[in-house]
Amino acid sequence: MTTAAERLAALDSLPALELCVRAAETLDQLVSVMNEETTLLRSGKARESTALSAQKTALAQDYMSLARSVQRQSARLQAEAPLAVDQLRKRHERLATQMAENLKVIATARDVTEDLLNDVATAVTARNQPNTYGAGGKVTAPRPNAVGSVAINRSL
Repeated sequence: MTTAAERLAALDSLPALELCVRAAETLDQLVSVMNEETTLLRSGKARESTALSAQKTALAQDYMSLARSVQRQSARLQAEAPLAVDQLRKRHERLATQMAENLKVIATARDVTEDLLNDVATAVTARNQPNTYGAGGKVTAPRPNAVGSVAINRSL
């Protein structure tokens, strides 16, 4: 079993082109998974998109390790593989664009889901209110902060 320091040293000692290629391949895979997640969310397939979370997390962690190594080795990489470094930089810009789009879609899906659940909770609560008359001959006002039978998990 290797330590984190040994794994970092192994990455840092990779030939320049190999380090850039590994980082680029991991980055491309991450962008692909994020694009797939975004497409699923736009199609209203939130449940299917959650299946990609573990893969996206693993790829993001791998990419961050590689990106840090690229940063630490930037002078060497620029000297030994300038074209690969330039291509990696362009791919990284594509990741930033994809992440921004992905986050917008996730936020929209979360807002729509929360609004829908709040509407359902309000309707269920209203339906469960007693429909009786009070002492003044008026319909009894609903209880403030009445709790319905729907719970909302906001950790999405």
